Amino acid sequence: QVQLVESGGGLVQAGGSLRLSCAASGRTFTNYPMGWFRQAPGKEREFVARLGWSGGNTYYADSVKGRFTISGDSAKNTVYLQMNSLKPEDTAVYYCAADIKRDGSFDYWGQGTQVTVSS
Repeated sequence: QVQLVESGGGLVQAGGSLRLSCAASGRTFTNYPMGWFRQAPGKEREFVARLGWSGGNTYYADSVKGRFTISGDSAKNTVYLQMNSLKPEDTAVYYCAADIKRDGSFDYWGQGTQVTVSS
């Protein structure tokens, strides 16, 4: 089993920055892909970013390219999402997830952290 806990969300003005953290316990992130997703009220969950931890490859949704950066620290069992140039449409609950089985699906999820961007 793995437990994921997100933190770092909050209220920020448009154009500002936030850094989200996802701490894992039970297993490490070293050899497992990790991802960030978000969901706004009344909308479906959408993909934000993915990190292939072993290879260091990253992939981003078009809506956040150039503004968000996903990274990880295996020593701390933590994955981060640096969010810059935030827009009101970035407002959502942000979730981290782990692909422990390395099969392309995210099987383990955190509880989420709220990000609100005001104009």
